[in-house]
Amino acid sequence: QVQLVESGGGLVQPGGSLRLSCAASGNIFAINVMGWYRQAPGKERELVAAISNGGTTSYADSVKGRFTVSRDNARNPVYLQMSSLKPEDTAVYFCNAVTDAGRIYWGKGTLVTVSS
Repeated sequence: QVQLVESGGGLVQPGGSLRLSCAASGNIFAINVMGWYRQAPGKERELVAAISNGGTTSYADSVKGRFTVSRDNARNPVYLQMSSLKPEDTAVYFCNAVTDAGRIYWGKGTLVTVSS
């Protein structure tokens, strides 16, 4: 079992920055990939960014050049640094972990609101 807890969401003005954190606990050494997803009202959940154990990162086209996913050590915690935020970035952001057995775990999410 893996537990994920997100933090760092809040209200920010357009053009501003915010850093989200995801703390994992439990069987963290089984985690292969950690990612950030988001879900805006009325829309499907979408992948924002991901980072593998080897440090390989991937990003949605909509956030490339503005968001950076990183981590402090091998697996934990994982951060999402968000810059040049736009109103369309408003969503609930979820942390995700995929284990070597293919199990998927989710955090409860943290709300990011980009508004003036």
